[in-house]
Amino acid sequence: MKSFKFLLARLSKAVVVVLGVVVINFLLIRMAPGDPASVLAGEAGSSDPAYVAQLRHEFGLDQPLYVQLGTYLKGVARLDLGYSYRERLPVLDLILDRLPATLLLMGCAFVFSIVLGVLLGVVASRARYAGRRRWLDSVIMSLALLIYATPQFWLALIAIIFFSLNLGWLPPFGMETVGAHLAGWDRLRDVAAHLVLPTVSLGCFFMAVYARLTRASMLEVLGMDFIKTARAKGVPTAEIVRRHALRNALLPVVTFAGIQLGQLAGGAVLTETVFGWPGIGRLMFDALMQRDYQLMLGVFLMTSVMVVLFNLLTDLVYRFIDPRIAGH
Repeated sequence: MKSFKFLLARLSKAVVVVLGVVVINFLLIRMAPGDPASVLAGEAGSSDPAYVAQLRHEFGLDQPLYVQLGTYLKGVARLDLGYSYRERLPVLDLILDRLPATLLLMGCAFVFSIVLGVLLGVVASRARYAGRRRWLDSVIMSLALLIYATPQFWLALIAIIFFSLNLGWLPPFGMETVGAHLAGWDRLRDVAAHLVLPTVSLGCFFMAVYARLTRASMLEVLGMDFIKTARAKGVPTAEIVRRHALRNALLPVVTFAGIQLGQLAGGAVLTETVFGWPGIGRLMFDALMQRDYQLMLGVFLMTSVMVVLFNLLTDLVYRFIDPRIAGH
């Protein structure tokens, strides 16, 4: 019953947050200079005010702002996110077509960053705690700091130049080889090869954060009294690190993981643009350049829902890892 009440309370807050994001995004986009009517009229080579007014009427931009907002909210309640006049397709169909590629990239980047980051953090903290091979701790932390300080777009471009253009090991752009018409395991291997560089580029920053966060948390836990007691009883260092310290040290890591999932959705815009990855990040960038209001609002709504759901999942995982908060 407590778990059900907890879930219901979180879902209620999530609905309020998403509604607030929808309203704020709508108002902010309407405040931006330019609109779809002006852009389409300019591309058509027509500056006739009557033609622009006709386009504004067709898009509903000639109505008062509160009427436009009310119409949009009614559509969202019916899962109707509007129509993209640029792509000539419903917004929801466009997003659902691109969403699997983004989720694949985000999932791989998340697993890569958290697994490698936690592993490096544990290795560094164990080297520091054991008092031997402290140089390993210094090397790992210096490397993590270097990656943390490197701009993501620069890392992506260097990866393309080195691994794709110079060495020819990995494909530089796209999600799969165009015109190859692969199927089965061949297509899976092709997609996996295209996924490597975007995953590493997107996940490296967070991997560095996880490594430093895990190391600091591990060293804090390893200095506690129950760890000293276990060590006095002759428990091996490996067992102390694995069974006693790691679970307690993972609590702040889990908290940051929920934040990271939301940031990955934003970071995917840059990564997908650099690597030509056909996800909603690239879709949002194109919509921004084309002043496609409805498509931009739809992508913003989808990413907001994803962030809220990721944070809800984080809360549930946190309650599982730390039963002490189950009653709160």
